[in-house]
Amino acid sequence: MAPGAAPRLLGSLCIALLLGRHGPAAARSASHGLAGSLVRTFTPFYFLVEPMDVLSVRGAAVIMNCSAYCETAPKIEWKKDGTFLNLVSDDRRQLLPDGSLLINNVVHSKHNKPDEGYYQCVATVESLGTIVSRTAKLTVAGLPRFTSQPEPSSVSKGNSAVLNCEVNVDLAPFVRWEQDRQPVFLDDRVFKLPSGALIISNATDGDGGLYRCIIESGGTPKYSDEAELKILPDPEVAQSPMFVRQPSSLTRVTGQSAVFPCVAIGFPAPYIRWTRNEEELITDSSERFLLLAGGSLEIRDVMEEDAGTYNCIADSGNETIEAQAELTVQVPPEFLKRPANIYAHESMDIVFECEVTGKPTPTVKWVKNGDMVIPSDYFKIVKEHNLQVLGLVKSDEGFYQCIAENDVGNAQAGAQLIILDLAPATTGPLPSAPRDVVATLVSTRFIRLTWRTPVSDPQGDNLTYSIFYTKEGINRERVENTSRPGETQVTIQNLMPETVYVFRVVAQNKHGPGESSVPLKVATQPEVQLPGPAPNIRAYASSPTSVTVTWETPLSGNGEIQNYKLYYMEKGQDTEQDVDVAGLSYTINGLKKYTEYSFRVVAYNKHGPGVSTQDVVVRTLSDVPSAPPQNLTLEVRNSKSIMLHWQPPPAETQSGQITGYKIRYRKVSRKSDVTESIGGTQLFQLIEGLERGTEYSFRVAALTVNGTGPATDWVSAETFESDLDETRVPEVPSSLHVRPLVTSIVVSWTPPENQNIVVRGYAIGYGVGSPHAQTIKVDYKQRYYTIENLDPSSHYVITLKAFNNVGEGIPLYESAVTRPHSVPDPSPMMPPVGVQASILSHDTIRITWADNSLPKNQKITDARYYTVRWKTNIPANTKYKTANATTLSYLVTGLKPNTLYEFSVMVTKGRRSSTWSMTAHGTTFELVPTSPPKDVTVVSKEGKPRTIIINWQPPSEANGKITGYIIYYSTDVNAEIHDWVIEPVVGNRLTHQIQELTLDTPYYFKIQARNSKGMGPMSEAVQFRTPKAESSDKMPNDQASGSAGKGSRPVDIGPDYKPPLGGSNSPHGSPTSPLDSNMLLVIIVSVGVITIVIVVIVAVFCTRRTTSHQKKKRAACKSVNGSHKYKGNSKDVKPPDLWIHHERLELKPIDKSPDPNPIMTDTPIPRNSQDITPVDNSMDSNIHQRRNSYRGHESEDSMSTLAGRRGMRPKMMMPFDSQPPQPVISAHPIHSLDNPHHHFHSGSLASPTRSYLHHQVSPWPMGTSMSHSDRANSTESVRNTPSTDTMPASSAQACADHPDPESTTGSYLANAQEEDSAQNLPTAHVRPSHPLKSFAVPAVPPAGASYDPALPSTPLLTQQAPNHPVHSVKTASIGTLGRTRPPMPVVVPSAPDVQETTRMLEDSESNYEPDELTKEMAHLEGLMKDLNAITTA
Repeated sequence: MAPGAAPRLLGSLCIALLLGRHGPAAARSASHGLAGSLVRTFTPFYFLVEPMDVLSVRGAAVIMNCSAYCETAPKIEWKKDGTFLNLVSDDRRQLLPDGSLLINNVVHSKHNKPDEGYYQCVATVESLGTIVSRTAKLTVAGLPRFTSQPEPSSVSKGNSAVLNCEVNVDLAPFVRWEQDRQPVFLDDRVFKLPSGALIISNATDGDGGLYRCIIESGGTPKYSDEAELKILPDPEVAQSPMFVRQPSSLTRVTGQSAVFPCVAIGFPAPYIRWTRNEEELITDSSERFLLLAGGSLEIRDVMEEDAGTYNCIADSGNETIEAQAELTVQVPPEFLKRPANIYAHESMDIVFECEVTGKPTPTVKWVKNGDMVIPSDYFKIVKEHNLQVLGLVKSDEGFYQCIAENDVGNAQAGAQLIILDLAPATTGPLPSAPRDVVATLVSTRFIRLTWRTPVSDPQGDNLTYSIFYTKEGINRERVENTSRPGETQVTIQNLMPETVYVFRVVAQNKHGPGESSVPLKVATQPEVQLPGPAPNIRAYASSPTSVTVTWETPLSGNGEIQNYKLYYMEKGQDTEQDVDVAGLSYTINGLKKYTEYSFRVVAYNKHGPGVSTQDVVVRTLSDVPSAPPQNLTLEVRNSKSIMLHWQPPPAETQSGQITGYKIRYRKVSRKSDVTESIGGTQLFQLIEGLERGTEYSFRVAALTVNGTGPATDWVSAETFESDLDETRVPEVPSSLHVRPLVTSIVVSWTPPENQNIVVRGYAIGYGVGSPHAQTIKVDYKQRYYTIENLDPSSHYVITLKAFNNVGEGIPLYESAVTRPHSVPDPSPMMPPVGVQASILSHDTIRITWADNSLPKNQKITDARYYTVRWKTNIPANTKYKTANATTLSYLVTGLKPNTLYEFSVMVTKGRRSSTWSMTAHGTTFELVPTSPPKDVTVVSKEGKPRTIIINWQPPSEANGKITGYIIYYSTDVNAEIHDWVIEPVVGNRLTHQIQELTLDTPYYFKIQARNSKGMGPMSEAVQFRTPKAESSDKMPNDQASGSAGKGSRPVDIGPDYKPPLGGSNSPHGSPTSPLDSNMLLVIIVSVGVITIVIVVIVAVFCTRRTTSHQKKKRAACKSVNGSHKYKGNSKDVKPPDLWIHHERLELKPIDKSPDPNPIMTDTPIPRNSQDITPVDNSMDSNIHQRRNSYRGHESEDSMSTLAGRRGMRPKMMMPFDSQPPQPVISAHPIHSLDNPHHHFHSGSLASPTRSYLHHQVSPWPMGTSMSHSDRANSTESVRNTPSTDTMPASSAQACADHPDPESTTGSYLANAQEEDSAQNLPTAHVRPSHPLKSFAVPAVPPAGASYDPALPSTPLLTQQAPNHPVHSVKTASIGTLGRTRPPMPVVVPSAPDVQETTRMLEDSESNYEPDELTKEMAHLEGLMKDLNAITTA
């Protein structure tokens, strides 16, 4: 290696290290070890001597010492009061060779004080820097004057005398005393106080004379007046002690001395002693605490821990007097951490650390090269005392000093900053400029920069980067370095909001830094305007359990304040609670009594939470205690007194400061005569003046300022018959008996024979081989005790002693051997039999049993008890729960709904127990689900953007068999729930499809589970936005839906269609294999014949109705108006499979589902293709192959078409506005994906829907005609239904508007009419006006009223027709016509109660008279048999 290469390489490595360690204190004095020619060393430059505070007198000479060290001799200058002194032309002040300042002939007068002030020494070394010393104060004593002078006095021999001579404080050191014009010599007996006063203790005859004090402050001495001190003989009589000089409070600095004067006189002469903070102060052997003449206390070298309260106690033997004073100790500033020397490079950030302590707390300022550092954007005081310099420049180099100052002193400590030059690049290529520097993230306080590697090094794995940045217009750059090689991004923190910064990036390789990138200007974002703190927050307790908090609007709200959040927390807790508040005050209730709480308020605006207020602390008001005192015990003292002891109520129940206790007592024999005694806060009370040999009851209650709390229970004790002797210990107990068991010994005894000595109790000692192992004390009333937890087959020695307050008496000894453990267990008992579980509710089961070991009457006369245990097998690892009972039954509560439990019982009598009985099982009743369905997800169906698939999981707390779900959806998540569209789902299916949604629309979905007990809670709303455009394969399906009925094209069912298994009818009408045309012809002809026959029967039956049926008609009308509840099929009526219902009058097959559900599936579903009666020849042959989608899983698309939807629609109790006289129409959607005829056949004939409207709406047939006036009367309609309908108004309102049922007419819909209306009209469910069913269908609308499914929907649109009264009735709109289905308002269903549903079904059927239809039914059965024969042939 070439000479000099090693130092250069080392230097560059050191610099690279420095650049990699950016941030506070990047390069400390530890870098002193850096070697190489590039690194300069720190130069020692410091003060050897600094000036100290000086007290001088006028005309004296003063020296202010100062000496500084540096390799180059420093230049010394002086500042007075912050201004440099010009010493060249000053004849009184001159600079000494070592740098000290000499002031000759100090000048000081009342109006001219040129020398008094603060002096500071300044040392400078050219090209290195400047340092300043601490500041020293020069005080010049004032002109001599006396504030008090000696006065004539007298003192008895042996006492102490005080002669006052008070002068201004700065002259006190210059005071001396003379007696009879001779100097007074001070010693242990004669002492001068710092104030100048003279104390003479233990006076003698020689102390008498004339005294004066003299001030000698350099000039002419100043004398006080003379005063005579007379010495008196000892007084004949005792004199109370009194102070002639008391201590006064002092403030001293550590290291100084403090003197507390304390002089007392009296006869005999009092003795003086001292206490500090109520602790005796030992002065005999102490070096710092000295007792001076007369009893004064001197504290030398005062320390911080000497602060406190000092008491002077004068004790004359018969009497004591006290005087006290405070000592306050101040501490000048001291450095805990001094600034350290720092190496750095330009653009780096550094921190000089400085930690100080003192009392009072010091203030810190920084000086650079002798000049004060003024805080700015680049010079900041951080962490109270540290100096941070940002973006170093060369001129920042020099000496920095931390100067700490408080009331009693100041100190300085400094450090040097050296800014290194970058090492010259070693031979080798340097990187080019980084490319494409951009700000990828710009915030208010930070910016993230990214860039690409330089062209010279595309890989850039070994490159590090330095990012230089500055505010625009400022030439002081700061630098941030990447944290690892190859990193091409950095986040610059701690920027100012709304400020333009200039950034440039430099890449570095092993040879050095390369070119800089082009400067990039970036402006930070403006600060989000959050609210400031709410001013004037106040909290006050308004009751023992409530606090009212008030505040004002923040001064800087930065926009409208939306609300406030009030946080509060119990003192000592760590969990904070909060409440939202709209106004400027709030009262929080339910707090603990007499408890401290802290409160704070945060204001919110549209940007979010603002700045929190400071915590305010308040204590709730006190109240009477809520619990009695604890552990009340009585101790009989003698024949007339009883001592009470107790503990206070538990802390959380005291509800305030306990101010005392109320004691109530009475004779047990006279309970009405109660005596009250109120004591203080002590926890005992002696009740005296009682009667001999009388039993008294006592109770204690705690008091607060609010009143008396609850009292304890009465506790009784009996006074002695006579006052017993307690001057000696009790005698030995008269007897002691022991009875050993296996692990215990029963000890019994009798009291001592001498009953005249007080016995307070007995002490029992026991142990193996020795009685001293353990001791137990029992009450004096007790005569036996069981010693537990002993070892079997062990020899124990037992001792018994009586004791009283004098001590323990003579012991009595006994020994016993515990029994061996091998005692045979008693024979087990017989287990209980006949265990039965009776279910009482969803969470309660009663368990009963019999006990064969009891007599026949099963009465329990002994101490046996029974243990009941129970568990459930879900989950499998559930543990048994047990409970004890003393009767032959037990009520088990707290069980889970719809859960199978097993129960067993065992009996225990003494030490004998039975085995567990045979188990009994019981399943609790169901309860409504208590949790919503889980994991609700919504996805779009592939290829069908207007169809979504919603999936979910059952509720975790189903509480019964789930019988169905209801899906709610809406485009407005905030809409009332009765305005959401509902989709019922039958059974336990966990997926459902919803079709015909609007494209590019956000929908919100909620799901509710249902069991036999009702509806559970709704899930949280799930949002889903439908796709924007339909897929290309959507059009054929749409066309098929609209035109297949006209024969324009066959139904497009797709190439992947697979016919479902079985013979169920598909609501889609999906074709399978074609039938023979002859068979189809036969079926169509048969159906036509049957239809004609049914019409004839209905017509004949209507004309044969006699007047005896008029009451039934009126009853039907009354039912329509909400006065009757319909119920289901009666068990008494068993018509054939296809029958005409008498009152509901709908042609329906009886549902023979193997799993009937009376709540969910009251609507029958066609079982095979023969149940569907075709109307005309225009139906496709595929009508016979339709499959029933009632079970919900055979066909993927079986959810929203009419038959599938009607088959699954549950009975729902829908609450409507209570308007009984008005007819109600429930408009249901009719959807047919494949054939427009389908809804008529499978809907009208096969599976009409019945909806229950509570108290108003009865089940309606699908096929009833819907008049125009009915539609007009509905104020909530699904669509803009045409208002020019020509149907007669009477056809659906016979009960509501026309009393004559014969006016109800019906007409059949022709094929062509049906094809058009299938697309345009909703099928309305209208209550029939006549007991005989009307089969009328909607009439044909005029051509101008055609319905356009593409038009936007208008929910809640009022539709009115002329010439008809308008009735306002809410309609349950469940779906729409056509294929477009926007969200529509619905009434939220509430699940009917099981009992009510059953009753409705029974009442409904009780009005039917099936006997009147016997003939018609017989004809109908014959026709059905013929039809079956034809179809099977």
